Amino acid sequence: MIDYVSTRNTNIKVSSSKAILDGQAEGGGLYVPSDIDAIKVDYHDVIKGGDFRSMAKAVWNAFFEDYGSEKIDELVEVSYKNKFGAEEITPLVKTASSKAEAYVLELYHGPTSAFKDVALSALPNLLTAAREMNDFKDDIMILTATSGDTGSAAIAGFSDVPGTAITVFFPHGGVSDTQRLQMVTAKGANVTACAIRGNFDDAQTGVKKIFREIPKPVEGVSLSSANSINIGRLVPQVVYYFSAYAQLLEKGAIKDGDKVDYVVPTGNFGDIMAGWFALKMGLPVGRLICASNKNDVLTEFLNTGHYDRKREFYKTTSPSMDILVSSNLERLLFYICGPEHTVEYMKQLETTGEYQITDDELFEIQKVFTGIFASDEEGAAAIKGVFDADHYLMDTHTSIAWACMEKFCSGDAPSGTVPFGSDAKATVVLSTASPYKFSAAVLEALGEELTGSDEGNMNKVKEITGAPVPAGLAGIFSRPVLHNDVIEASDMKDYVIEKSKRG
Repeated sequence: MIDYVSTRNTNIKVSSSKAILDGQAEGGGLYVPSDIDAIKVDYHDVIKGGDFRSMAKAVWNAFFEDYGSEKIDELVEVSYKNKFGAEEITPLVKTASSKAEAYVLELYHGPTSAFKDVALSALPNLLTAAREMNDFKDDIMILTATSGDTGSAAIAGFSDVPGTAITVFFPHGGVSDTQRLQMVTAKGANVTACAIRGNFDDAQTGVKKIFREIPKPVEGVSLSSANSINIGRLVPQVVYYFSAYAQLLEKGAIKDGDKVDYVVPTGNFGDIMAGWFALKMGLPVGRLICASNKNDVLTEFLNTGHYDRKREFYKTTSPSMDILVSSNLERLLFYICGPEHTVEYMKQLETTGEYQITDDELFEIQKVFTGIFASDEEGAAAIKGVFDADHYLMDTHTSIAWACMEKFCSGDAPSGTVPFGSDAKATVVLSTASPYKFSAAVLEALGEELTGSDEGNMNKVKEITGAPVPAGLAGIFSRPVLHNDVIEASDMKDYVIEKSKRG
């Protein structure tokens, strides 16, 4: 049975169900499998079923042994039943490019039109089962910081789930209007969406602090997380990579055993960490290309080994990537740098705002990861270029990844990028969300005038492109706003305590 340990204290050992129940380890660490080799499988066994659900069952069984295969089968079926608009759940689409055999893995066909739906349709069911398995009696307050998409996906997943409540914090003025409306119009009786004055890092730091200081805010209520710091949120994302590989084989785009490069628009390092787990499971992954926007803290780290959050924060047209503290990077550091160095680096990050890993550690990371960034302007050019060439419409995050992919494939990466080559036979860009969640930026990228409202912009995008508006976004502008709170980041702890008292 696989033990889960804390990245900051390997003496803390729990089962996978307990790790999911806790969300975050005591002392601020993140849970990881104690033995990374224990998750290794024959990737043929994962993809042989050919459909997303069967692959999910195989991946979950590898990570979550204490649930048992019968329970895993049940949880996968209930998590993905009648929730996704695409039969494949994550369909792979060939798009035009002069520089690569490139595909987009569409991850936005779920209830809130964002990639987070795949994992957050699963986490509530994993968590509910974990409560029963661990004879846990407390109600659970799900505490979540969001840069835009996690909040609405978490709310959709946990809305009216018995024994739970969910409080979502998002940066005031730091998400698109469509993203905001998805949260503040949510109807669930157990749902709270609250804006904070600050950016996503302020929200995430506040949530982590609350976990450390008041894991049980009131008697009878315990905290857990829906962010990707929760291993139950992260593991379902591993399935993407197997799904993409299976679809490439089916299309005849690759031969069995060929490597595939994956370009991942990255903020909190969760999606791309899932790709590293897929590699460790045995999938033929080539390079994991970490695509950043102007907040390029990860680009610097992956090229120099220096992590520095003490830099100017930029609001961009890809707000879900506007992050300077990438929490899931800690999991990679644990495996590459070891637990002692990880603790040291995390302490330095908290006290000084920066750290520097060793040259040997950096080299090990660079064997797999490449960091590249693209500007808003380059992302906009990608939206227009791909639409003009192939009539395919991307959102502002997917377009950043596309721009980074073209830099990587052409050798036109920014100065300082490590020029590791690639022997991959195909490249997959992981998408982020429906373009309708960022209608204004998409319209401007296409060279069109804005209408003056998000609703008008959404309608104009539909008129120009013919792309259908997802069902979950249609009519969002006519729904009543139910959550109006705006607080200081310093007041988050008191806010959670008060919400916990109310049940």
